[in-house]
Amino acid sequence: MPEPIHADLQCLVTGASRGLGLEFVRQLLARGDRVVATCRHPGRATALNTLAGEHPGRLHVLPLDVSSARSRDELVRELPLVLEGARLGLLLNNAGVLQGGERFGTVAESDLEASLRTNATGPFLLTQGVAPFLADAGTSQRGAIVANLSSEIGSLARRTEFRTPSYAIGKAAQNMGSVLLGRALAPRGIVVVALHPGWVRTDMGGAQATTAAGDAVSALLAVIDRLDAADSGRFLDSQGRELPW
Repeated sequence: MPEPIHADLQCLVTGASRGLGLEFVRQLLARGDRVVATCRHPGRATALNTLAGEHPGRLHVLPLDVSSARSRDELVRELPLVLEGARLGLLLNNAGVLQGGERFGTVAESDLEASLRTNATGPFLLTQGVAPFLADAGTSQRGAIVANLSSEIGSLARRTEFRTPSYAIGKAAQNMGSVLLGRALAPRGIVVVALHPGWVRTDMGGAQATTAAGDAVSALLAVIDRLDAADSGRFLDSQGRELPW
């Protein structure tokens, strides 16, 4: 089992009530990390609350709608209470939204706006808001990792067909946000990457997807564990291979 991020640091995972987010929380806890997990409706997050009961003091569940400025601001106000002086060693911007069934000629403005708010604007502004809590690089530890869960669907170079336009545009914008955040946080030794998990069997990925959530998360955590300052601003797949923008 890999070592925790760092004994004195905590992890923040968004969109943690199901799918990849929930699996990230499970695996981080299993290896000894302390986690702040967020979702829109904590009262309905049965699996997440069960984990909190199984790991008292190591998992805090907080509300967050990443697309809402008020919700992001409230999280930033609450974080010091649960961090208790600790810093964040890992921020996983996992929360996302996918609108299926889109066809050219009928793409809705509301779907494009929702995708940009949730997949791009929200993660960028959340990272900006929690930046004071991210750990700087030091002599005994690397700086915090900001991992934005992206998708190869957001790669301009790989688009050969018209498919899920609101999601693709949102993820392409998120990728630019990852590059810019990487530049902004580089002086502190904080690493920012965009990660493509593959086609994963979740509510979003569907039952026909090729990769189990547990395998995808295990592979992504292995990539995260290997990151250093030179990787900031890169777009990587679950094996750590570079993807084209």
